[in-house]
Amino acid sequence: MPARGTLFLVAGPSGAGKDTLLGAARERLSATHVFPQRIVTRSSVDSSENHVSETEELFAARLARGEFAFAWTAHGLSYGIPASIWQDLDEGRHVVVNVSRAIAASVRGTCTPSHVILVTARREILADRLCARNRERQDNIAARLDRTVDLVPDTLIVNEAGIDAAVSRLVEALQG
Repeated sequence: MPARGTLFLVAGPSGAGKDTLLGAARERLSATHVFPQRIVTRSSVDSSENHVSETEELFAARLARGEFAFAWTAHGLSYGIPASIWQDLDEGRHVVVNVSRAIAASVRGTCTPSHVILVTARREILADRLCARNRERQDNIAARLDRTVDLVPDTLIVNEAGIDAAVSRLVEALQG
């Protein structure tokens, strides 16, 4: 039987570039790592993140049926990670998921082995990126920027110096 895979929890504030980094890492590591899509109650028109869009009603039904490994709400949306990750991990595959900083520590505590990667940037950079997405009102952007969560990561990536450096750092952490 293969060794259990590692659950990599990628977290960070909105605008840190998690989805961009995860997309690049997925291209490089798809042979050894699973990158499941999050289920989000956000419009499927939004292509800024790799997700499956679902209505609140369908999401609630899936949650009630136990179809999520874990789920959370943030910024008025519901997010879920498919329960299929448990089988991937048991079969020795590494799983990489984009999660909320608010749940990363508790999820880490329920899954061994796991590794928390925090992607961040300075506030002004986050603000510029959030404004450029043109997805939210200014008051929502301000609320996202003001949100703080104490999280001690295993790996910290400051995504400010260019995408190539941040992608390399993420890939290195995922190959750990």
